[in-house]
Amino acid sequence: MNRLQGKVAIVTGAAGGQGSAEAKLFAAEGAKVVLTDVSEAGVLKVAAEIQELGGEALALVHDVSSEQEWKNVISQTVNHFGALNILVNNAGIYAIEGIEDTSLEVWEKLQEINTRSVFLGMKYAIPEMRKAGGGSIINVSSIFGIIGSGRATAYTATKGAIRSLSKTVAVELAKDEIRVNSIHPGIIATPMIKTLLEDPVQLKLRVEATPLPRLGKPEDIAYGALFLASDESSFVTGTELIIDGGYSAR
Repeated sequence: MNRLQGKVAIVTGAAGGQGSAEAKLFAAEGAKVVLTDVSEAGVLKVAAEIQELGGEALALVHDVSSEQEWKNVISQTVNHFGALNILVNNAGIYAIEGIEDTSLEVWEKLQEINTRSVFLGMKYAIPEMRKAGGGSIINVSSIFGIIGSGRATAYTATKGAIRSLSKTVAVELAKDEIRVNSIHPGIIATPMIKTLLEDPVQLKLRVEATPLPRLGKPEDIAYGALFLASDESSFVTGTELIIDGGYSAR
């Protein structure tokens, strides 16, 4: 308990899945949490659940691809809680198509939501973290930002970009005590992979391909994010934390 006591965190994509698990765990560990998502009903529900347990939470509707909305989220965070110490760029979308079947429209949409959002989030969070004397930025990528998936061309491109961007910014900001790391989940049981979860054959294949023979849970990722957000990782920056049950180690 209290691993994030006194800290203020923003978690994007917090209406469900990994984002809601991260927000709830951060709040349980003492952080004041700003939850953002395009789903107003979803993010209000998660914020209410945190508040019912005695935590402090602010829910904001947020299009992460919008520069102006990022400015508003950062401003509202600081106005409401007084500072910003942690940013989790969790929001993202998925597309399964291979390169020949990927339209330019899909390619650009994933770049906007998955990659532009990380750039904008960091850009506008950094000045406030600098005022606070440092901070931790956690960018959620994927194991397919490190290894090839053989499909999902647009998605994997965005996740690879997040990995490289995180390393570059980590080096740039080290002098300011702002740490930047990426998390690389494997196959996690969230609404994003609803189609896979409903296909028993494909689901069995994925589980069998994972040395720890199960799918990941949102909480598995949340605990990794908690470590990177906390002072326990004060000497960790510019690295990638793979949480995939051994999938990418085969």
